[in-house]
Amino acid sequence: MTLKLSNATLPDLPDTVGRPGYDRRSLSAGIVHFGVGNFHRAHQATYLDSLMNKGEALDWALVGAGVFDGEKKGRAILQAQDWLTTLVEQEAGHSDARVLGSMIDFIEPGNAAAIVDRLAQADIRIVSMTITEGGYFLDSKDNFDPKHPAIQHDAQNPDNPKTVFGMILCALKSRRDKGLAPFTIMCCDNIPHNGDVTRRTLTGLARLTDPALADWIEVNVAFPNAMVDRITPATTDRERGILRDAFGIDDGWPVFCEDFTQWVLEDNFPLGRPPLEKVGVQFTSDVIPFELMKLRILNAGHAIIAYPAGLMDIHFVHEAMEHPLIRAFLRKIEEEEIIPLIPPVPDTDTSAYFDKIEERFSNPKIGDTIRRLCLDGTNRQPKFVIPAVRDALAAHARFDGLALECALWCRYCAGTTESGANIEANDPNWDVLVPLALEAKDRPQAWLEQDAVYGDLAQDEAFAQRFAHWLDALWKDGTKAVLTRYLESS
Repeated sequence: MTLKLSNATLPDLPDTVGRPGYDRRSLSAGIVHFGVGNFHRAHQATYLDSLMNKGEALDWALVGAGVFDGEKKGRAILQAQDWLTTLVEQEAGHSDARVLGSMIDFIEPGNAAAIVDRLAQADIRIVSMTITEGGYFLDSKDNFDPKHPAIQHDAQNPDNPKTVFGMILCALKSRRDKGLAPFTIMCCDNIPHNGDVTRRTLTGLARLTDPALADWIEVNVAFPNAMVDRITPATTDRERGILRDAFGIDDGWPVFCEDFTQWVLEDNFPLGRPPLEKVGVQFTSDVIPFELMKLRILNAGHAIIAYPAGLMDIHFVHEAMEHPLIRAFLRKIEEEEIIPLIPPVPDTDTSAYFDKIEERFSNPKIGDTIRRLCLDGTNRQPKFVIPAVRDALAAHARFDGLALECALWCRYCAGTTESGANIEANDPNWDVLVPLALEAKDRPQAWLEQDAVYGDLAQDEAFAQRFAHWLDALWKDGTKAVLTRYLESS
């Protein structure tokens, strides 16, 4: 028998499924979270649920928020099951399911007035976000971009905002005017110095309309930096079917993820915080070493395997790791071009860290897709790959494999795999990228002239030469031959 997930059916779940060990009626809100997607539920919501199962943090329950119409579908699904989510953690030979109860509400996405009103209430002490790497309105140098159309809208309509940052500004202004202390703003996105970036975007927007509010934010609002990690693929009918067949649960939006999870967080929460250290969160005064290690080894590693696999019509990430050329390509770049330039990380062996990541990428139970890893390169490349290229050039170190990765991304964006299959749009700028990638076939520099991605790297002769070399070789000889050539190079 299959049970439709809800508060009413919790007592009837199979004994093999974990469930909230606390009375959800006793929960009260403490956090509003923007971006209620799979990663948030597999990460922050899971840590909070674990705390609540210990009888802790019952006044730190989650309230969801969002700004896009597309988020309404997820909200409707969660509302129909009383904001519950089934989490399935998958190891290579074992799967565990548990129902999370740490979310108690989800404001209608795009309802700015309702969101601002909730943020302005005194019980909200933390506002967190997972809004993707492209949601912070940054230019090619990772500075706040005041000319972005969405920012211009909010600057011209500060009382009717459309962005996360515009809504947060309205709420902070309301709290300041009412004499309420400001909430802490906690970024959980994969961005270098993510708390600092969040501060710059928020104060940058404020300075366009209310410089005094920007100054008040600089002095009074905390933006702790964080490193977050858990591989969490998108939910499809495949995952819903596995959950029904293996655990007897009908959940419209379950989350499947690996068993590994990590969260390193600066301890800067003026209005208090949940005691997350009791469930494995590592608090530190400096997140940057951990963050740099993760972004360069894991996130850049995803890009390294994604584009050759995409060109060779490989569907799942674990299948890419089973391909000897792709696996060797990843290890060679990591060992020779990335890991040697990563500064020491407290109590961490970076080589062992990569070994663990290689194991995680190879997990066949996760079902993570190559297409997901290829998504949104125009925002991910300048945050994960290009900084590694810059560091290598500055250190006069090896960068040939990273130049090849850039060429593979370009070749992928030409819109067809090597079998001739069409690649569906997989980037917000896909309509621009495809003709640009085709132009680069004859004039490679055209690709590097994307200032938002490469900045002044386009003028670096050594990098441009190796990029052009590899791109030409990919078109002439194909991915397998080019990977073989790179792997045989000294």
